[in-house]
Amino acid sequence: MDAELSALLRSWEWRFVVVAIVVLWGSVYINGFAHIRTLKSGSRSRDVIGLAPYWRLFSYLAGLLCIVLALLSPVEVLSGQLFFMHMIQHMLLVMCAAPLLLISNPFPILLWGLPSRIRSVVGGLFVGNSWLRKALERFTGAGKSWMLFVIVYIGWHDPMLYEAALHSSVVHDIEHISFFLVSILFWWHVTSAAPRVHQHLAYGRRIAYLLVTVPVNMITGVVITFSRQPIYEYYVKVQRPWALTVMQDQMLGGIIMWIPGSMMLIIAIIVLVVRMMASEERNSPRLPHI
Repeated sequence: MDAELSALLRSWEWRFVVVAIVVLWGSVYINGFAHIRTLKSGSRSRDVIGLAPYWRLFSYLAGLLCIVLALLSPVEVLSGQLFFMHMIQHMLLVMCAAPLLLISNPFPILLWGLPSRIRSVVGGLFVGNSWLRKALERFTGAGKSWMLFVIVYIGWHDPMLYEAALHSSVVHDIEHISFFLVSILFWWHVTSAAPRVHQHLAYGRRIAYLLVTVPVNMITGVVITFSRQPIYEYYVKVQRPWALTVMQDQMLGGIIMWIPGSMMLIIAIIVLVVRMMASEERNSPRLPHI
């Protein structure tokens, strides 16, 4: 086996905090999923029918896997040497992990996975006039979430901030946490996942919400791809594997942000268009049989 490939396959960074969080929330979700499936097969409660199909479990675990790949796998190790690996890391967190977790509609299932006392406390934070529900209603509307997402997503690609993240593990962790949190807010409005504290966005508005995001992502990727000089000085000085030049590495990173990143948004748009058409067909009046 090639020495570089061998080193790559061994370069897993088992950070305790990340492993603990993934294992904890994976276990809580699986416990809640199993609990709901038991209720469905037993009491057939109307409140849980259809809440826990197996595709939701698959989606949630796939989202956790994306977090593992982004933060623990060789992607994390090589992100300090290769710009395009850093872009893959960002795509895994922003365009893969966040939507996959929210498609699983994790909130009610996670609640069922908690001990009953904790479930009551956590559930109470999101009902009625609770302070948390009011704060979410006020500060996480669709417009504000979109703006925050764009500011954080594009802002971290500023050379000064990006260089700071590469030179400091603390800043790097803050970058990843902020990426993930604003991505959760962004995709929350697209997926309409619980808890539903905002007015439900119609399919047309969700499609528009994604459409205005595509050029933001695309333009940033295009600018990086076609830049004629290195944007980030860090990668000029660092030694890169596979004999990639700094400009080849930068071009690859820009292409990854431009094409796969935009494609994830376009796929979400297509899914919403199909669902909107299906919904309109179901709700359209049917002509009586003659």
